[in-house]
Amino acid sequence: MDEVHQTVEFEGVSPKQWYDAYMTSNGHTQSTGGTAKIDAKVGGKMTAWDGYIWGNFTELVSGNKIVQTWRTSEFPDDAPDSQLVFTIKKTANGCQVTLDHTNIPKGQGKSYDAGWKDHYFEPMKEYFAQA
Repeated sequence: MDEVHQTVEFEGVSPKQWYDAYMTSNGHTQSTGGTAKIDAKVGGKMTAWDGYIWGNFTELVSGNKIVQTWRTSEFPDDAPDSQLVFTIKKTANGCQVTLDHTNIPKGQGKSYDAGWKDHYFEPMKEYFAQA
């Protein structure tokens, strides 16, 4: 299995602002550019990027932590769900988001490593800069 680990700084963004952007349908859609539906509760379902991504939330600590199952339409049918853990910490200038994405099907990690940067973190930085 592959893994992706990234840490990203968001200047001028509080942990709660980042959490709320990821954890609401409207915020997720606006901050990434891909249509999302979020049921923001433990056991709640999420879809993103017009159904390309889906999963369930398994642990939520408002403004601090998001844990969820995650898979895409590119996962083999027999592959288990991967796991995302976002840890959000306040910094002097905003917040720091650490992503630990584990249990990715072998050979797909490099693609998702780039995808997190290109389709989540960079668009989110632009979104928050305009807010």
